[in-house]
Amino acid sequence: MTTLPYPALHASHSGTWIATPGGDCRAIGRGEAIRIAADTPVILLNAPLVGQRLGHPELSGLDVLELWAFLRPARFMVPTPRGLARAAGIDPPASDAEIAPFLRRAAEALLAMAEGPWPEREGAWNAAQSLARLRWPWAAAVSQRLGRPEQAERWLFSKLPEWEERAPRPAPRTVTLGEDQVAARLDSLTGAGAERREGQRAYAQAAAAAFEPRRMRDAPNLVLAEAGTGIGKTLGYLAPASLWAAEAGGAVWISTFTKALQRQLSQESERLFPDPEQRKRRIVTRKGRENYVCLLNLEDALQGGFAGRAAVLAQLAARWAAYTADGDMVGGDLPGWLPVLFRRNGSTALTDRRGECIYAGCPHYRKCFIERASRASADADIVIANHALVMVNAARGREANSRPARYVFDEGHHLFDAADAIFAAALTGQEAIEIRRWITGPEGTSRGRRRGLAARLSDVASYDAEGGEAIAAAVAAARQLPSDQWLQRLAEGQPFGPVEALLAAVRGLVYARDEGEDAGYGLETELAEPDAALVEAAGPAGEALDALLRPMIVLGRRLEALLTDGPDWMDGPARARIEGAIASLGWRADTVGAWLSLIARIGGPADPKFVDWLAVDRVEGREYDVGLHRHWLDPSRPLADVVLKPAHGALVTSATLRAGGDWEVAEARTGAAHLPLPAMRFEAPSPFDYAANSEVIIVTDVKRGDLAALANAYARLIVAAGGGTLGLFTAIRRLRSVHARVADRLAREGLPLYAQHVDPIDTGTLVDIFRDDPRASLLGTDALRDGVDVPGDSLRLVVMEGVPWPKPGVLHAARRLAGGGGAYDDRIVRARMAQAFGRLIRRAGDRGAFVLLSAACPSRLLSAFPAGTPVSRVPLDEAVARIRLSLDTSLRQEAPAGVRGSG
Repeated sequence: MTTLPYPALHASHSGTWIATPGGDCRAIGRGEAIRIAADTPVILLNAPLVGQRLGHPELSGLDVLELWAFLRPARFMVPTPRGLARAAGIDPPASDAEIAPFLRRAAEALLAMAEGPWPEREGAWNAAQSLARLRWPWAAAVSQRLGRPEQAERWLFSKLPEWEERAPRPAPRTVTLGEDQVAARLDSLTGAGAERREGQRAYAQAAAAAFEPRRMRDAPNLVLAEAGTGIGKTLGYLAPASLWAAEAGGAVWISTFTKALQRQLSQESERLFPDPEQRKRRIVTRKGRENYVCLLNLEDALQGGFAGRAAVLAQLAARWAAYTADGDMVGGDLPGWLPVLFRRNGSTALTDRRGECIYAGCPHYRKCFIERASRASADADIVIANHALVMVNAARGREANSRPARYVFDEGHHLFDAADAIFAAALTGQEAIEIRRWITGPEGTSRGRRRGLAARLSDVASYDAEGGEAIAAAVAAARQLPSDQWLQRLAEGQPFGPVEALLAAVRGLVYARDEGEDAGYGLETELAEPDAALVEAAGPAGEALDALLRPMIVLGRRLEALLTDGPDWMDGPARARIEGAIASLGWRADTVGAWLSLIARIGGPADPKFVDWLAVDRVEGREYDVGLHRHWLDPSRPLADVVLKPAHGALVTSATLRAGGDWEVAEARTGAAHLPLPAMRFEAPSPFDYAANSEVIIVTDVKRGDLAALANAYARLIVAAGGGTLGLFTAIRRLRSVHARVADRLAREGLPLYAQHVDPIDTGTLVDIFRDDPRASLLGTDALRDGVDVPGDSLRLVVMEGVPWPKPGVLHAARRLAGGGGAYDDRIVRARMAQAFGRLIRRAGDRGAFVLLSAACPSRLLSAFPAGTPVSRVPLDEAVARIRLSLDTSLRQEAPAGVRGSG
């Protein structure tokens, strides 16, 4: 087979190189690289990233990542030269200068795979022909090596299996777990040869209390367990959870906050059920509907609904859908970098983000990934979910008959924030236009598969005249909500309709009152003493929303009556479709009802249970939303009422559960304070020797606000550590500024630097890249403070730009006042610092340092760190020397005899 006739291009912060088909490789300038890429198809690795490095974001070519996604759908690969080398089975390049010729070799190695049988061979020929019609750059090379198959290939929708209806699961039996049983199950999970850890055994026994029989209604057995890193929490609670599931015949829902922990749980579950088929039945991962590919949307995209590059993405997504384990496009086995390669053009349209599912009316209903996961979880022993899904299901889920009786909330310190987001209300332009689209469907020149209420329900609602009239009334009322170009009309002072008029008044009052110094980001002000314009706009807006809510309620009641009547034509799928429509209608009716309550607050008395404010949301000076907001002052109250009280038992656990305070803080933030029976408390300190293996260094001579000094500090510390650094920021603007100043400097030292909000790479993939390369460093914000699990040498230094004080705002001010003033702020800061420090030591044998670039860090906050951790305040020069010495000592201790000292 002939070699690829294309050059390969590589660009990094240290330079740009081109490798020709003839074997020559040379360094070139950015301008020449852009010209070559524009004139000649070039082989690239991550085109958006290369384009950013060259200052040409629209750069395109033969991206090796797209080739991998075609050949090995649903297979993981770190999108770096090192990761590509592993995937292709060839040696990795030793330097940046060797990467361009390496890309040609790697592409040849991947294409060679297509010349013979491989697990994902079926469907590749047809997909290649479709991609050729779309002018996909790899299509010709792939087709040449594939060859036409001897037998016709099954298409995606004929290949996918169908789920089956099953009888409802009976209620769990009442059982009591013995201490010996729990201990035996833990021993079986840890393995016969494992070291006995007393802290883990005590933790497992404490967790078992959450599975005792409930003693009274609305009073679950609640266990609050703070267990330090290294205790072995996952297996500690899996022991009683799996034992109870087997004995009682019920499901335990394990809820997490981060995708990283979900992946870890999936890996640990192999200990419970080593057989893959059994594990697939007994342990199910559940996420929100918007995470899964919608087969109807995908079919529409494949049949012409998408154009250009988005159509190429649809074909690659179809290849993936044929081999995926669960259809999860967000954090599942779809490579996180794939949608980013297409600038996310079209990826969100492949999921059900607008809640327009037609359930049994869909031709792919019996093969739907969402429905399959729902049914699988009803029969599972363990369901791995997330805090948001648990709360949404409890508040308005369709699965009321199979609501969990037992929960484990891992990463429990995030429950307060998750409840704060789920139980909030916001009457904004973006939210209103979504409901309008959900009800009316396509309007004007809008394209796509969007279906309005009439298209989804007219056939079943026409069972009686009242249902059809309710749909017509809802559609007419929805046309009073904001529509396309609403933001432009507000800026021009020309709102259309009563709700846009209300938003215009909100916008005007926010700009009049906000005193924020940051001209680039969002503005807000209290909903107090509204001006005349806002009060006058509230009445007509309330009437318009009331006119929308009434027919929605009528339609919901008519559909419920239809279920009760059970006409002859209503089979199982039709019933499921109507039940889904009722749930969806109820959700949106609740939303509109919350909007009416928020409008009623304008000019009226404040409700002490809530915090209300007005906001103009902006990014770098560009407005993207305007509206009224309502949050619970204490969101743990609805958490307790909606989620905890109906349950029989729950374990809430975390390494930082008390948020830097006492047990009363943990009880207040988890909902325990609102339950009739007290929670059981358990505490187990980390077994790690923090005094010997870690230190906290507070740098005293980096002046706050001096970006040049801040960047210099980051660069020197990263160089001293030889990479392996996680840099945490409280502001995206400072992160970007520091990255721009230090990236080239570090590249010259051979130290790759990646950054959230800078590199066109999703956060999960950034962490994968960071974990895979011990010399790489990663800069990020809050998502990296909690969601990073990088054990070993890849993370040996954490640098935080300053004390992570909470951002001032209306909501924070109200909670600060109610929570003790400065003590409330201190609890938040200590929790954030503890979580950031927790990234450092993940496994026995890990070593590292935590550096805080803040001379003004109060001593009272240092209790955030584990007892015994050395803390010192030193100038930057001494901090750099300590990091270098610590790393050198660590390497000497880890190196085998005779390795070091050879020059």
